[in-house]
Amino acid sequence: MKIGVIMGGISSEREVSLKTGQEMINHLDRSRYEAVPIVVTQRVDLITQVQQAGIDFALLALHGQYGEDGTVQGALEILGIPYTGSGVLASSLCMNKQLSKMLLKTAGIQTPAGHYWRDVYDPQAVEQLGYPVIVKPNLGGSSIGVQLVQNEKELLSAVQEASYLDQGILIEPYLKGMELTCAILDGEVLPIIGIRSAHSEWFDYRAKYEDGGAEEKVTELPPVIEQRVREAALASYQLLQCKVYARVDMILCQDIPYVLEVNTLPGMTANSLFPKSAAAAGMTFTHLLDRIITSSLHERKREWGSPANG
Repeated sequence: MKIGVIMGGISSEREVSLKTGQEMINHLDRSRYEAVPIVVTQRVDLITQVQQAGIDFALLALHGQYGEDGTVQGALEILGIPYTGSGVLASSLCMNKQLSKMLLKTAGIQTPAGHYWRDVYDPQAVEQLGYPVIVKPNLGGSSIGVQLVQNEKELLSAVQEASYLDQGILIEPYLKGMELTCAILDGEVLPIIGIRSAHSEWFDYRAKYEDGGAEEKVTELPPVIEQRVREAALASYQLLQCKVYARVDMILCQDIPYVLEVNTLPGMTANSLFPKSAAAAGMTFTHLLDRIITSSLHERKREWGSPANG
């Protein structure tokens, strides 16, 4: 099978995407798949590049806007090329943090309170939340543009930095607790990873992508608490209509799991959490990719009625 590994893109997560794509190429089973790198640098290039590559299937390594927001998924559906992971709707829902949080709250799933600003600056509203707070772009990822703000003096600069990436800004109270991530594959929650940053109070960009940036290991929780975490992760995955695989990030605060966000295209770099969780479940990176490809082909066949491109 000729597989196009689509990576790069035009978002702030381009470099992470390129690393994810290269890691995927390095670990694909070459006896089963022919990997074709497709590096996207402009929106208008995607369809032309995919058509010229003559691929049978798309392995998505795009992060951020255009890659995770349903855009590339929709383009591939128009071309009739099956692709990995969630479809257009789930990709769009999960990319929009504010919208996904509203849905989680409606379903009774715990998620931090907060304010959503668009072209607004209201420090009094943040004062009501109580400092410290987390300021983040609503449509961003990989903790790019995210800052921990201790007081009103730091607020404006943090909002300005986040607004360079997205006009929509999400401000949440900083919940102090254990950071957890739940990798979900084919509707099954893999071993839960606990995270402790080596450089800062929270799991920022350096902690995520630098060697030794964080201590990440399978965590053993009391059975009742672990059940809560697993149930919250799976409920979020199902509510937002994710397919094949996703990663649910949480804070465990006073034994209550608060869902921070759901990632439909989690990172697959050498330091990424999803492959670590899969490894703890006994899967090699190669086996993980094979599972994702096989399940995605099955999912597209179920959605479309038959494989569109072989």
